[in-house]
Amino acid sequence: MKVLKFGGTSVKSAEMMKQVGEIVKNARAEGQVAVVVSAMSGITDQLINVSTLASQGNDTYQQTLKEIEKKHLQCIQELLPPQHQTRTVATIKMTLNELEDVLQGLFLLKEISPKSRDFVMSFGERMSSAIITEYFKTIGLDALLADGRELIVTDDNFGNAVVDFEETDKRIRKYFSRTDKLIVMGGFIGATVNNETTTLGRGGSDYTGSIIAAALQAKMLEIWTDVDGMMTADPRKVRRTMVLKQLSYIEALELSHFGAKVLYPPSVQPVLAKNIPLKIKNTFNPAAEGTLVARESVDNGSPIKGISSIDTVALISLNGSGMVGVSGFAKRLFSALASGRINVILITQASSEHSITVAINASDAAKAKTLIESEFVQELKSNALEPVVVEQDLSILAIVGENMRNTPNVSGKLFSSLGRNGVNVRAIAQGSSENNISFVTQNADSRKALNIVHEAFFLSDTRVLNIFLVGVGTVGGTLLRQMREQQEYFLHEYNLELRVTGVANSRKMWFDENGIHLPDWKNVLDNNGEAMSLGGFAGKMHEMNLRNSILVDCTASEDVVDLYEESLQRGISIVTPNKVACSGRYELYKRLKQTATQRGAKFLFETNVGAGLPVIKTLNDLTQSGDKILKIEAILSGTLNFLFNEHKAGVSFSSVVKQAKDLGYSEPDPRIDMNGLDVARKILILSREAGAKKEAKDVVSENFLPEECQKATSIEEFFTVLPKYDDHFEKIRSDVEKAGNRQRYVAVYENGNLSTGLRVVGPDSPFYQVEGNDNLVLFWTERYRVRPLIVKGAGAGAEVTAAGIFADIIRIANF
Repeated sequence: MKVLKFGGTSVKSAEMMKQVGEIVKNARAEGQVAVVVSAMSGITDQLINVSTLASQGNDTYQQTLKEIEKKHLQCIQELLPPQHQTRTVATIKMTLNELEDVLQGLFLLKEISPKSRDFVMSFGERMSSAIITEYFKTIGLDALLADGRELIVTDDNFGNAVVDFEETDKRIRKYFSRTDKLIVMGGFIGATVNNETTTLGRGGSDYTGSIIAAALQAKMLEIWTDVDGMMTADPRKVRRTMVLKQLSYIEALELSHFGAKVLYPPSVQPVLAKNIPLKIKNTFNPAAEGTLVARESVDNGSPIKGISSIDTVALISLNGSGMVGVSGFAKRLFSALASGRINVILITQASSEHSITVAINASDAAKAKTLIESEFVQELKSNALEPVVVEQDLSILAIVGENMRNTPNVSGKLFSSLGRNGVNVRAIAQGSSENNISFVTQNADSRKALNIVHEAFFLSDTRVLNIFLVGVGTVGGTLLRQMREQQEYFLHEYNLELRVTGVANSRKMWFDENGIHLPDWKNVLDNNGEAMSLGGFAGKMHEMNLRNSILVDCTASEDVVDLYEESLQRGISIVTPNKVACSGRYELYKRLKQTATQRGAKFLFETNVGAGLPVIKTLNDLTQSGDKILKIEAILSGTLNFLFNEHKAGVSFSSVVKQAKDLGYSEPDPRIDMNGLDVARKILILSREAGAKKEAKDVVSENFLPEECQKATSIEEFFTVLPKYDDHFEKIRSDVEKAGNRQRYVAVYENGNLSTGLRVVGPDSPFYQVEGNDNLVLFWTERYRVRPLIVKGAGAGAEVTAAGIFADIIRIANF
């Protein structure tokens, strides 16, 4: 004997009922079969709605009743041959007349009891089972319709009735022993010994199938639904989930208890007790292997089998010194909750006995608080207990797997993954069996947490980076091109998915959680983007709340820097060439670094100094390994080095400055480079990374621009004035080169002093041979006293700067 149960989506239409017929026909060819069906999809909800409307005296219930009738009659018309329709239509109409009479009574009384609601809810299964039984007959199956109310005996706990298994098993075995026909029955419903209709709770049709299978000692219970099996996580919330081929009963129970909707928790118990395998199959894809639930689990290569969650949970905490060392507090608490039929989902208690916390359904929170306050009224009055604390808008997530008990560091991996992404855990519970670790988070973080944990345990060979880019000008645009060109390479070679989920310029912003199509990012932003505001950008980024998020700031804006701290607080890493944050107030620089460390995020700004050169990384390696920085000497402006290298006989200084701007070597306003401000910022940043507590005012900088150029009111005016001083700069160049020397703008950090200025260097200086737009940094340290550690290379330009930003992004992926 095999029992097949079909859910509401499997019998939602005539087309699907035909598919069910094929499945049952194939199963029947292999042996004895019993079939349990749910109501047609959506009908149970409609029945609840009509009963509510009727009991409120709202005659619009009649319209919904007509919709229910229309759906079933249309199904009959499409499903059955004409000669079989009349009898079935008559059966359904008689059933609906009975329903209409009940609803009329509710309408007149203007009230509804749990008993009446159960009776109304039973009509969905009663009608679907009648229709599909008649259809089975038309395709050659010798089917017989059974009424679950005659077989399943329950108590009178209407809405969630408790089954009397001794009497139920006896009735089922007797009924099935009298016939070899294919038995079809509606799930979800039973009856008391007084023949009062009851329901077994939402998901009760699964339970019915399990009850039948257990009573008959079936060789298999198959639950046919609309998915290929139980998944590693909810595919509506998590991308790239996988079907679990086999679970143990315990694993299936744990996952279903914590929100896995494919399986109704009570449905496991009857087959577990009789050691009957349960298989979850997809009516829409019968060829799929499905998920087998049996006594033994199988190794799937991960210590856990799946992740599930329950949203809309509340935490209730009882705290106070009056609990310490006093027996019976927990018993009184749970007795109070049990008196209100409130289910406790999770329990955690401090070892000091000073507090105990339980998680319950949020809808029960107010009732639970009242019950607890009533039970502990004396302790609360005497301040032996603190006021009952209720926290709302929470979710419970659980990781499940029998192999967890044999695998070290599961909890470490779980909580470190969450911590790195800024997900705060409010409560934790783990049973001594180690089959389950449950934890509570804010409801807003639930989806993010599910994806983080799923990636950590099931996709550990693949990481996703969600990148939000502000500033898509020369550098930002180049970065997007570089990422586009390397996306496939990183995915295939390093299992790293680079997903740009947000882009913005000064006018527009655009977001796509699935990743913006990079070859078309500009058109999408221009044509589909909404108006840009930094508040709006940050709000959307925070609302999306994606794991492994990185804010990339390719602007020079002080306003964008205002987003940094809150982003880091939320676990969003920062990558930026923008020097404002690290060269501004020391207190801000330090706070941002500390926040990143505390929240498990990264704050990387390698391109603040030397574009793509590993200047800051080298400095960090030196100091973190215990070396002491004695002096830093450096050419830190590729722009200025370019100016002094390209300013030659016959080439005006102003034309070289214009060329540097056009090539993207200089800042948009070249005066920022030429007045030494950019170099001053860079040497300040290096001094801070070396451990100095310095402010911008501590840098002594030389400005070699004539005063009139400095005072120009705009960039255009600057380029108008500058050619007047070409002769001035030519004379300086000529005099220096006649002496066999060269001009270099050098920054120095030594003995706590910071300076930048124009220096004349001879052939014996390491700065003499620095060509083009190169930078050169000399680190004099305790370990490098005789000869400095040198970092040299291109220090300006969109390509190398973007490459440096890209390298920081990849560094975060490897963190």
